[in-house]
Amino acid sequence: MRNHAQAIVACDFCVVVTATFRLLYVFVIIEHASRRLLHVNVTAHPTAAWTLQQLREALPEDHGYRFLLHDRDSIFSPALDLSIGHLGLNVLKPPVRTPVANAICERVLGTLRQEVLDFVIPLTETHLRCLLTAWLRHYHEGRPHMALGPGLPQPPASLPVPLQGCRHQLPEHLQVRTYLILGGLHHDYRLEEKAA
Repeated sequence: MRNHAQAIVACDFCVVVTATFRLLYVFVIIEHASRRLLHVNVTAHPTAAWTLQQLREALPEDHGYRFLLHDRDSIFSPALDLSIGHLGLNVLKPPVRTPVANAICERVLGTLRQEVLDFVIPLTETHLRCLLTAWLRHYHEGRPHMALGPGLPQPPASLPVPLQGCRHQLPEHLQVRTYLILGGLHHDYRLEEKAA
């Protein structure tokens, strides 16, 4: 799989229960090589047609992906797999009852649960979308990923840190700024110019 990681995307659903006990489904599409989430959306009624539309929105027409990895959920019907083939992707299905075969996608859903949904109960579908939007930016630009060395899927354009004689001292014109993620559930730290 490592040899073809640049050409693989994976997708999966997870279930979220709202404060009013309504079931919502979060659909994610992740790129294997960079661990970048290409698309995240929420629905109360996942269907094959809705899933196909999410794939169309996530993948540009000139994408370089060759494989789509998804589980054997009933939403991924043979008709959907045929339509995915028209998008230029070969469908890879893991063996039955082996979530390890789609480990990268399962891991990102576990991270979503551990970092957001275990601490915040969404009120509505719109509230869940807002939570996901705030978390996505942190996931891509602020949270280190050990699989990337540790690295970031989309490193922000930040200021380079000049070499100093003392490694624990910042230059006088720079400061570390803290950004609250999800109301302070997580923090993001960035190097910025001091205000004049």
